[in-house]
Amino acid sequence: MRRTIPTLVLLVALTACSATIPSDPDDTLDRVTGGILRVGVSPSPPWTDLPDGPDGEPAGTEVELVEEFASTIDSEVQWATGGEEELIGQLERGELDLVIGGLTARSPWAEKAALTYRYTETTGPDGAKELHVMAAPMGENAFLVELEGFLLEKDL
Repeated sequence: MRRTIPTLVLLVALTACSATIPSDPDDTLDRVTGGILRVGVSPSPPWTDLPDGPDGEPAGTEVELVEEFASTIDSEVQWATGGEEELIGQLERGELDLVIGGLTARSPWAEKAALTYRYTETTGPDGAKELHVMAAPMGENAFLVELEGFLLEKDL
């Protein structure tokens, strides 16, 4: 019995060390790598522009960034368009992997989504700094780290 308890403690400690950090409870990064990256896009020119017809593709600065990020993880982008509230709801339910649309660090969605580190800074109409971010699912840290690493390398 004296040897069993220390052995169990050591076994538990070693098991904990084998965990991958950061991790994704819903395996977002693993699922989208080499697969489909589901991205919600709301209109916010010049960051995001929605197509006029049903067959058009979204455009804009953030759309281009997402497409470039997707290519780094060998992923195909599947776009979903809508308003921010609708898209953030889909993100929370696991129906989307990312939401873009000119979001800033002052986003009211910060309690419902994981906002990336600011990837660029602009000056708003009122002269105040606007720190631009993207929204990812809460807790999907490996995915968020991969995306933020890409955005930081872009040095926008």
